[in-house]
Amino acid sequence: MTKEFDLCALLAERGSERYELHGKYLNHQLPRMLHTIGFDKVYERAEGAHFWDADGNDYLDMLAGFGVMGLGRHHPVVRKALHDVLDAGLADLTRFDCQPLPGLLAEKLLTHSPHLDRVFFGNSGTEAVETALKFARYVTGKPRILYCDHAFHGLTTGSLSVNGEDGFRDGFAPLLPDTAVPLGDLDALGRELKKGDVAALIVEPIQGKGVHEAPPGYLRAAQELLHKHKALLIADEVQTGLGRTGDFYAYQHEDGVEPDLVCVAKALSGGYVPVGATLGKDWIFKKVYSSMDRVLVHSASFGANAQAMAAGLAVLSVMENEQVVANARATGEQLRSRLAALTDKYELLADVRGRGLMIGIEFGRPKSLKLRSRWTMLQAARKGLFAQMVVVPLLQRHRILTQVSGDHLEVIKLIPPLIIGEQDVDRFVDAFTAVMDDAHSGGGLMWDFSKTLVKQAVANR
Repeated sequence: MTKEFDLCALLAERGSERYELHGKYLNHQLPRMLHTIGFDKVYERAEGAHFWDADGNDYLDMLAGFGVMGLGRHHPVVRKALHDVLDAGLADLTRFDCQPLPGLLAEKLLTHSPHLDRVFFGNSGTEAVETALKFARYVTGKPRILYCDHAFHGLTTGSLSVNGEDGFRDGFAPLLPDTAVPLGDLDALGRELKKGDVAALIVEPIQGKGVHEAPPGYLRAAQELLHKHKALLIADEVQTGLGRTGDFYAYQHEDGVEPDLVCVAKALSGGYVPVGATLGKDWIFKKVYSSMDRVLVHSASFGANAQAMAAGLAVLSVMENEQVVANARATGEQLRSRLAALTDKYELLADVRGRGLMIGIEFGRPKSLKLRSRWTMLQAARKGLFAQMVVVPLLQRHRILTQVSGDHLEVIKLIPPLIIGEQDVDRFVDAFTAVMDDAHSGGGLMWDFSKTLVKQAVANR
């Protein structure tokens, strides 16, 4: 008799082996890194913007799985939608019919960007970007994509070609013949467009790495330049989209901006089923899929599967019914303004910036001699160590999960679930103030921990 599969029993039996299993069979450096910085926690359950460990201690999530958990974890509406779609027993992914859920989700998604007409569903943000790159190259007949310095658009080969961080690109050449331009530099954009071979500019309205926003007027002016040279504007809203910045899309903060292609993913999943989407204008899709011979010229094996579509529909319903975008705008402004007010108090705190619930906290060189000598020590070992030195006590002492916004950056990025409220803001600001007080005291556990980070940085050289 075949033994039944019991997932709960398996987790109960072997869940304690989680770090050993990962080290043996997956990325062996991840558990090593987590052990080093003291992030090797064992979380037992999660709900909303919180998780709990085996001892019942609660942790505030200010990372949201790098933006995936826009509605927090295990939202009841999304859970019910997934139970419903599984119980329905749909004839899913036959590949040779048209199920209703993809059309319904596309229809709903397009209501938030009325200048766009059609959607391609894939499985991730990087796949949404790959789709946009392919479509732009095909419909313009031009090979080159422009991207911005410090951009992050994904890690598959096409999206890696428009990744502005050398650390991700190193060792994976040759990549596609794409070109970086500085964010906000219209002259640099114009010079590249004059060469006549540019298909598109892909841009994050607010860059995830460092939380840098495109200057006012840049997106609209770039759009005009691109269209003048018969090139397209691609907005990468994989992280900024679906309410993160206080509007449904971040490009909507600037009047008159209507990207030709928009990439979304992350929060559309509800935190459950991977889904990515590339939204575009009708003429682009009709040129790519120009005949029945080209009906499968671009597709995805699991794209538009019923579970992903159900999750996406539930997410958009919750966002409308629970005023999630408005909450992100109001709560984000409260959090950002309270943190910005601390820049006058703490000399190590250089800047607080962002929109909605996408906030960057940047640290900088202090003025006082004692703090400056310690800052210099950390910088000599590895840039970015001070920010990591803040992240660790936020977790260890205050049970708040955050992370730095990129390698070699003295910036912490806050991208919590969009459902957080005033109580969560109070908790974070109080904890951050306590950590800053300790950092400026000239002693304390933070600077003791810095020695561990310096040793690790030197050992990895």
